[in-house]
Amino acid sequence: MKHVIALDVGGTGMKAALVGEDGTLLHEARRATGRERGPDAVVETILDFAAELGALGRERFGRPASAAGVAVPGIVDAENGIAVYAANLGWRDVPMRELLGRRLGSLPVALGHDVRTGGLAEGRIGAGRGADRFLFVPLGTGIAGAIGIAGRIEAGAHGYAGEIGHIVVRPGGPSCGCGQYGCLETLASASAVSRAWAAACGNPEADAADCAKAVGSGDPAAREVWQTAVGALADGLVTAITLLDPRTLIIGGGLAEAGETLFTPLRAAVEERVTFQRLPHIVPAALGDTAGCLGAGLLAWDLLATEVPA
Repeated sequence: MKHVIALDVGGTGMKAALVGEDGTLLHEARRATGRERGPDAVVETILDFAAELGALGRERFGRPASAAGVAVPGIVDAENGIAVYAANLGWRDVPMRELLGRRLGSLPVALGHDVRTGGLAEGRIGAGRGADRFLFVPLGTGIAGAIGIAGRIEAGAHGYAGEIGHIVVRPGGPSCGCGQYGCLETLASASAVSRAWAAACGNPEADAADCAKAVGSGDPAAREVWQTAVGALADGLVTAITLLDPRTLIIGGGLAEAGETLFTPLRAAVEERVTFQRLPHIVPAALGDTAGCLGAGLLAWDLLATEVPA
C-alpha cells in the first residue's frame, strides 16, 4: 500500500503517522519532544521517530514510504526546507528537509508551518471541506491563523500570513511578546482566559476549561471574563473577515472545546459587528489534534503530485 510518513512537532509532544493516499491515518504514534534536552537532541528525536515510522511502514505494507511531511512551529522557510526559528524549541536555521531526506534514504520531504499545516487538513478533509475560501483559527496558548484558498494555504510573501493573533484589538492593552500592546492573543487565547479567570476566582490553578464550566453554571464573574474574551475575539475576526471574505471560519484549539459555550455568543458577537460584510459559516474544527499530522501527510502527497517524472 502506498503511504507517506507524517510528523507534527510540538513544544511538548510529537505526533507521527503513516498516511494513505486518501488521507486515512494508517498508523499513529506519539512521543515526548524533550525540549529540555536542547535543540540538537530534539532534531535527533525527530529523525529517529521518522526512521522508525519508515521501518514500520516497510514491514507492514511491503514497500517504503513514498515521501515524508513534517510540520514544525515557529518561523519556517518551506520553499528551502529550513526550520528558521522556534522560540519554544530553541533552534535556528535547521535544514530539516535535508536532514530528514538523508535519514530516510533520499526520500522527498515537505516542510510546513504547524498552524498552516493543520489548516490545510481542516480545509481539505475537515470542517472546511468544499469551501473555496476559509480561515482556520486555533485558540491555544496563542492565536494564529491559516488562510485557505482553493485547497491550499496562503503563506504570504515572507511566510507570515495569517498571524491574526497580533491584530491589535485593544490599543494600550496588555503587553504582548511581539512588542505590541492589546494584541488579540493577549485577550482571547486559551492562556489569556486562564489568566483572567485565575485572577477573578482567586485560584492560580484555574484555567479556561474551568472558566467555561463556571459560565455554564451561571457564575457572573466567569461570564464577565468570558464575554470580555469573546468580544475581543469577535473584533479580531471581523477584521479578518473584512480583509479576507472567507466562506467558512473554522475555530479550533483548546478554547473551542467549550463547544456552544463559545460558539453561540461568538456567532452573535460577530453578527452584531458586521455591516456590509458577508457572514461566513463559523464552525468548530473537526480533526482535533490529528490535524497537524494529517496536514503533514497532505503536504507529502502534494509534493509527490508536483514532482516532474524523470
